[in-house]
Amino acid sequence: MLMKIRSYVLPAAILLGLLLHKLWATIAFLAPYFIFVILLLNFVAVDLRKLHFSRLQWWILAFQVVVSIGSYYLVSILTHNALLAQGILIGILCPVASSVVVIACLLGADRQTVTAYTVIGNLAIAIAAPLYFSFIGVHQEMGVWASFWLILKRVGPTIGLPFFVALLLQLCWPRANDALARLKDYTFYIWAFLLTLTLGQTIDFIFLHGEGNGLNILWLGIASVTICAIQFGVGKWIGRHYGDSIAGAQMLGQKNTAMGIWMANTYLIPLASVFLAFYSIWQNIFNSWRIWRHDHQMPTSAPSSATQSSPPER
Repeated sequence: MLMKIRSYVLPAAILLGLLLHKLWATIAFLAPYFIFVILLLNFVAVDLRKLHFSRLQWWILAFQVVVSIGSYYLVSILTHNALLAQGILIGILCPVASSVVVIACLLGADRQTVTAYTVIGNLAIAIAAPLYFSFIGVHQEMGVWASFWLILKRVGPTIGLPFFVALLLQLCWPRANDALARLKDYTFYIWAFLLTLTLGQTIDFIFLHGEGNGLNILWLGIASVTICAIQFGVGKWIGRHYGDSIAGAQMLGQKNTAMGIWMANTYLIPLASVFLAFYSIWQNIFNSWRIWRHDHQMPTSAPSSATQSSPPER
Protein backbone atom coordinates (compact mmCIF):
# COMPACT_ATOMS: atom_id res chain seq x y z
CA MET A 1 0.00 0.00 0.00
CA LEU A 2 2.73 2.45 1.02
CA MET A 3 4.78 1.66 -2.10
CA LYS A 4 1.77 2.37 -4.31
CA ILE A 5 0.79 5.79 -2.94
CA ARG A 6 3.98 7.54 -1.89
CA SER A 7 5.06 8.49 -5.42
CA TYR A 8 1.79 10.39 -5.79
CA VAL A 9 1.88 12.22 -2.46
CA LEU A 10 3.60 15.40 -3.67
CA PRO A 11 1.48 15.95 -6.83
CA ALA A 12 -1.65 15.45 -4.73
CA ALA A 13 -0.33 17.78 -2.00
CA ILE A 14 0.49 20.53 -4.53
CA LEU A 15 -2.91 20.20 -6.24
CA LEU A 16 -4.86 20.21 -2.97
CA GLY A 17 -2.63 22.96 -1.59
CA LEU A 18 -3.29 25.15 -4.63
CA LEU A 19 -7.03 24.54 -4.79
CA LEU A 20 -7.68 24.76 -1.03
CA HIS A 21 -4.88 27.07 0.11
CA LYS A 22 -7.22 29.34 2.09
CA LEU A 23 -8.61 26.36 3.99
CA TRP A 24 -5.14 25.03 4.87
CA ALA A 25 -4.04 28.49 6.02
CA THR A 26 -6.92 28.60 8.52
CA ILE A 27 -5.94 25.27 10.11
CA ALA A 28 -2.16 25.76 9.93
CA PHE A 29 -2.12 25.99 13.74
CA LEU A 30 -2.51 22.18 13.79
CA ALA A 31 0.93 21.62 12.20
CA PRO A 32 2.93 21.57 15.50
CA TYR A 33 0.70 18.77 16.84
CA PHE A 34 1.37 16.60 13.80
CA ILE A 35 5.09 17.35 14.08
CA PHE A 36 4.98 16.30 17.74
CA VAL A 37 3.44 12.93 16.81
CA ILE A 38 5.94 12.36 13.98
CA LEU A 39 8.90 13.10 16.24
CA LEU A 40 7.58 11.05 19.16
CA LEU A 41 7.05 7.96 16.98
CA ASN A 42 10.55 8.34 15.57
CA PHE A 43 12.22 9.05 18.91
CA VAL A 44 10.73 5.95 20.57
CA ALA A 45 12.14 3.85 17.71
CA VAL A 46 15.77 4.50 18.74
CA ASP A 47 17.63 4.25 22.03
CA LEU A 48 17.92 7.94 22.90
CA ARG A 49 20.58 7.20 25.52
CA LYS A 50 22.95 6.08 22.75
CA LEU A 51 22.58 9.15 20.54
CA HIS A 52 25.84 10.98 19.86
CA PHE A 53 27.08 13.86 17.73
CA SER A 54 29.30 12.63 14.89
CA ARG A 55 31.75 14.40 12.59
CA LEU A 56 29.18 14.31 9.81
CA GLN A 57 26.76 16.27 11.96
CA TRP A 58 29.46 18.75 13.01
CA TRP A 59 30.29 19.50 9.37
CA ILE A 60 26.63 19.96 8.45
CA LEU A 61 26.14 22.34 11.37
CA ALA A 62 29.36 24.22 10.56
CA PHE A 63 28.15 24.73 6.98
CA GLN A 64 24.86 26.21 8.20
CA VAL A 65 26.47 28.56 10.70
CA VAL A 66 29.50 29.70 8.68
CA VAL A 67 28.23 29.70 5.09
CA SER A 68 24.98 31.48 6.03
CA ILE A 69 26.76 34.55 7.39
CA GLY A 70 29.43 34.41 4.69
CA SER A 71 26.80 34.29 1.94
CA TYR A 72 24.92 37.17 3.54
CA TYR A 73 27.94 39.49 3.36
CA LEU A 74 28.96 38.27 -0.09
CA VAL A 75 25.52 38.90 -1.59
CA SER A 76 25.25 42.25 0.24
CA ILE A 77 28.57 43.41 -1.24
CA LEU A 78 27.90 42.14 -4.77
CA THR A 79 24.24 43.14 -5.16
CA HIS A 80 23.58 45.78 -2.45
CA ASN A 81 20.23 43.98 -2.06
CA ALA A 82 19.48 43.58 1.65
CA LEU A 83 16.28 41.62 0.96
CA LEU A 84 18.02 38.99 -1.17
CA ALA A 85 20.95 38.76 1.27
CA GLN A 86 18.62 38.20 4.22
CA GLY A 87 16.61 35.61 2.31
CA ILE A 88 19.77 33.62 1.58
CA LEU A 89 20.96 34.02 5.19
CA ILE A 90 17.79 32.54 6.64
CA GLY A 91 17.58 29.91 3.89
CA ILE A 92 20.94 28.43 4.90
CA LEU A 93 20.73 29.07 8.65
CA CYS A 94 17.19 27.63 8.91
CA PRO A 95 17.20 24.51 11.14
CA VAL A 96 16.62 21.00 9.85
CA ALA A 97 13.01 19.93 9.30
CA SER A 98 11.31 17.99 12.07
CA SER A 99 10.05 15.48 9.49
CA VAL A 100 13.54 14.78 8.13
CA VAL A 101 13.64 11.40 9.87
CA VAL A 102 10.62 10.18 7.88
CA ILE A 103 12.12 10.91 4.46
CA ALA A 104 15.77 10.15 5.27
CA CYS A 105 15.01 6.74 6.80
CA LEU A 106 12.60 5.86 4.00
CA LEU A 107 15.48 6.48 1.58
CA GLY A 108 17.88 4.38 3.67
CA ALA A 109 19.69 6.81 6.01
CA ASP A 110 20.82 5.80 9.49
CA ARG A 111 17.97 6.55 11.90
CA GLN A 112 20.17 7.41 14.88
CA THR A 113 22.29 9.88 12.89
CA VAL A 114 19.28 11.80 11.60
CA THR A 115 17.39 11.65 14.90
CA ALA A 116 20.35 13.08 16.82
CA TYR A 117 20.73 15.96 14.38
CA THR A 118 17.00 16.76 14.55
CA VAL A 119 17.45 17.57 18.24
CA ILE A 120 20.97 18.99 18.41
CA GLY A 121 20.82 20.86 15.10
CA ASN A 122 17.65 22.74 16.07
CA LEU A 123 19.03 23.67 19.49
CA ALA A 124 22.36 24.81 17.98
CA ILE A 125 20.60 27.12 15.51
CA ALA A 126 18.53 28.48 18.40
CA ILE A 127 21.86 29.61 19.89
CA ALA A 128 23.52 30.86 16.67
CA ALA A 129 20.54 32.74 15.19
CA PRO A 130 20.15 35.31 18.01
CA LEU A 131 23.82 36.22 17.67
CA TYR A 132 23.34 37.03 13.99
CA PHE A 133 20.04 38.83 14.54
CA SER A 134 21.75 41.10 17.09
CA PHE A 135 23.54 42.89 14.21
CA ILE A 136 21.42 41.91 11.17
CA GLY A 137 17.78 42.71 10.57
CA VAL A 138 15.11 45.04 11.89
CA HIS A 139 15.32 44.28 15.63
CA GLN A 140 19.00 44.80 16.38
CA GLU A 141 18.01 46.55 19.61
CA MET A 142 16.70 43.24 20.97
CA GLY A 143 19.23 41.59 23.26
CA VAL A 144 20.82 38.26 22.42
CA TRP A 145 19.29 36.57 25.45
CA ALA A 146 15.82 37.90 24.64
CA SER A 147 16.12 36.59 21.09
CA PHE A 148 17.48 33.26 22.34
CA TRP A 149 14.55 32.67 24.67
CA LEU A 150 12.06 33.79 22.02
CA ILE A 151 13.44 31.26 19.53
CA LEU A 152 13.85 28.54 22.16
CA LYS A 153 10.18 28.89 23.09
CA ARG A 154 9.35 28.08 19.47
CA VAL A 155 11.79 25.18 19.17
CA GLY A 156 11.42 23.70 22.64
CA PRO A 157 7.81 22.42 22.65
CA THR A 158 8.08 20.99 19.13
CA ILE A 159 11.50 19.34 19.40
CA GLY A 160 12.29 19.08 23.11
CA LEU A 161 8.96 17.84 24.45
CA PRO A 162 8.65 14.70 22.27
CA PHE A 163 12.31 13.95 22.97
CA PHE A 164 11.84 14.01 26.75
CA VAL A 165 8.52 12.13 26.56
CA ALA A 166 10.24 9.37 24.56
CA LEU A 167 13.21 9.32 26.94
CA LEU A 168 10.88 9.06 29.93
CA LEU A 169 9.02 6.16 28.31
CA GLN A 170 12.28 4.33 27.57
CA LEU A 171 13.45 4.74 31.15
CA CYS A 172 10.19 4.17 33.02
CA TRP A 173 7.72 2.40 30.74
CA PRO A 174 9.60 0.40 28.06
CA ARG A 175 6.54 -1.68 27.18
CA ALA A 176 4.62 1.45 26.13
CA ASN A 177 7.70 2.68 24.28
CA ASP A 178 7.89 -0.58 22.29
CA ALA A 179 4.19 -0.39 21.46
CA LEU A 180 4.59 3.12 20.06
CA ALA A 181 7.76 2.12 18.19
CA ARG A 182 5.74 -0.42 16.20
CA LEU A 183 3.70 2.47 14.80
CA LYS A 184 6.70 4.29 13.30
CA ASP A 185 5.82 3.37 9.70
CA TYR A 186 2.58 5.35 10.02
CA THR A 187 4.61 8.55 10.26
CA PHE A 188 4.69 8.61 6.45
CA TYR A 189 0.93 9.06 6.27
CA ILE A 190 1.01 11.76 8.94
CA TRP A 191 3.81 13.47 7.00
CA ALA A 192 1.71 13.25 3.81
CA PHE A 193 -1.12 15.18 5.43
CA LEU A 194 1.32 17.63 7.01
CA LEU A 195 2.89 18.18 3.59
CA THR A 196 -0.52 19.09 2.12
CA LEU A 197 -1.18 21.43 5.04
CA THR A 198 2.19 23.21 4.88
CA LEU A 199 2.26 23.48 1.07
CA GLY A 200 -1.24 24.95 1.13
CA GLN A 201 -0.13 27.46 3.74
CA THR A 202 2.98 28.23 1.67
CA ILE A 203 0.98 28.82 -1.52
CA ASP A 204 -1.43 31.07 0.39
CA PHE A 205 1.56 32.96 1.83
CA ILE A 206 2.98 33.59 -1.66
CA PHE A 207 -0.42 34.82 -2.90
CA LEU A 208 -0.68 37.24 0.02
CA HIS A 209 2.81 38.70 -0.45
CA GLY A 210 3.00 38.57 -4.23
CA GLU A 211 1.07 41.69 -5.18
CA GLY A 212 3.37 44.59 -6.04
CA ASN A 213 6.55 42.64 -5.28
CA GLY A 214 6.90 40.65 -8.49
CA LEU A 215 10.56 41.36 -9.25
CA ASN A 216 11.74 40.81 -5.68
CA ILE A 217 9.78 37.56 -5.46
CA LEU A 218 11.25 36.41 -8.77
CA TRP A 219 14.80 36.91 -7.47
CA LEU A 220 13.96 35.22 -4.18
CA GLY A 221 12.50 32.26 -6.11
CA ILE A 222 15.59 31.92 -8.30
CA ALA A 223 17.91 32.20 -5.31
CA SER A 224 15.90 29.68 -3.29
CA VAL A 225 16.00 26.93 -5.93
CA THR A 226 19.75 27.54 -6.34
CA ILE A 227 20.46 27.36 -2.60
CA CYS A 228 18.22 24.31 -2.29
CA ALA A 229 20.22 22.45 -4.97
CA ILE A 230 23.54 23.52 -3.41
CA GLN A 231 22.57 22.38 0.09
CA PHE A 232 21.32 18.97 -0.98
CA GLY A 233 24.42 18.55 -3.15
CA VAL A 234 26.93 19.67 -0.52
CA GLY A 235 25.16 17.59 2.15
CA LYS A 236 25.38 14.52 -0.07
CA TRP A 237 29.09 15.19 -0.72
CA ILE A 238 29.85 15.58 3.01
CA GLY A 239 27.77 12.53 3.87
CA ARG A 240 29.59 10.39 1.31
CA HIS A 241 32.85 10.97 3.19
CA TYR A 242 31.26 9.54 6.34
CA GLY A 243 29.38 6.64 4.76
CA ASP A 244 25.86 8.11 4.70
CA SER A 245 25.25 10.42 1.73
CA ILE A 246 21.47 10.24 2.20
CA ALA A 247 21.65 11.48 5.79
CA GLY A 248 24.04 14.26 4.81
CA ALA A 249 21.82 15.47 1.97
CA GLN A 250 18.64 15.45 4.03
CA MET A 251 20.15 16.98 7.16
CA LEU A 252 21.52 19.96 5.24
CA GLY A 253 18.90 20.27 2.51
CA GLN A 254 15.59 19.57 4.25
CA LYS A 255 14.59 22.67 6.23
CA ASN A 256 12.06 23.53 8.91
CA THR A 257 10.62 26.23 6.65
CA ALA A 258 7.80 27.11 9.05
CA MET A 259 10.38 27.98 11.71
CA GLY A 260 12.49 29.87 9.14
CA ILE A 261 9.49 31.89 7.93
CA TRP A 262 8.69 32.84 11.52
CA MET A 263 12.31 33.94 12.17
CA ALA A 264 12.36 36.01 8.97
CA ASN A 265 9.06 37.69 9.82
CA THR A 266 10.23 38.38 13.37
CA TYR A 267 13.82 39.54 12.87
CA LEU A 268 14.39 40.37 9.19
CA ILE A 269 12.64 42.18 6.34
CA PRO A 270 9.34 40.22 6.35
CA LEU A 271 9.37 39.74 2.57
CA ALA A 272 12.59 37.70 2.96
CA SER A 273 10.40 34.89 4.31
CA VAL A 274 9.16 34.31 0.73
CA PHE A 275 12.59 32.74 0.09
CA LEU A 276 11.67 29.90 2.45
CA ALA A 277 8.11 29.70 1.12
CA PHE A 278 9.60 28.86 -2.28
CA TYR A 279 12.24 26.64 -0.66
CA SER A 280 9.46 24.55 0.88
CA ILE A 281 8.13 23.79 -2.61
CA TRP A 282 11.55 23.00 -4.12
CA GLN A 283 12.63 20.67 -1.29
CA ASN A 284 9.39 18.74 -1.43
CA ILE A 285 9.58 18.38 -5.21
CA PHE A 286 13.12 17.06 -4.85
CA ASN A 287 12.21 14.71 -1.99
CA SER A 288 9.28 13.29 -3.91
CA TRP A 289 11.49 12.72 -6.95
CA ARG A 290 14.00 10.89 -4.72
CA ILE A 291 11.24 8.74 -3.28
CA TRP A 292 9.95 7.93 -6.78
CA ARG A 293 13.44 7.03 -8.01
CA HIS A 294 14.15 4.98 -4.87
CA ASP A 295 10.93 2.98 -5.31
CA HIS A 296 11.54 2.32 -9.01
CA GLN A 297 15.13 1.20 -8.41
CA MET A 298 14.08 -1.35 -5.80
CA PRO A 299 13.56 -4.96 -6.94
CA THR A 300 9.86 -5.74 -7.18
CA SER A 301 10.29 -8.63 -4.81
CA ALA A 302 11.93 -6.51 -2.12
CA PRO A 303 9.87 -5.43 0.85
CA SER A 304 9.05 -1.78 1.44
CA SER A 305 11.97 0.29 2.69
CA ALA A 306 9.70 1.68 5.37
CA THR A 307 9.30 -1.85 6.67
CA GLN A 308 13.03 -2.52 6.42
CA SER A 309 13.96 0.54 8.45
CA SER A 310 14.85 -0.30 12.01
CA PRO A 311 12.87 0.66 14.98
CA PRO A 312 8.22 14.62 3.72
CA GLU A 313 7.87 20.76 6.43
CA ARG A 314 8.41 21.40 6.14
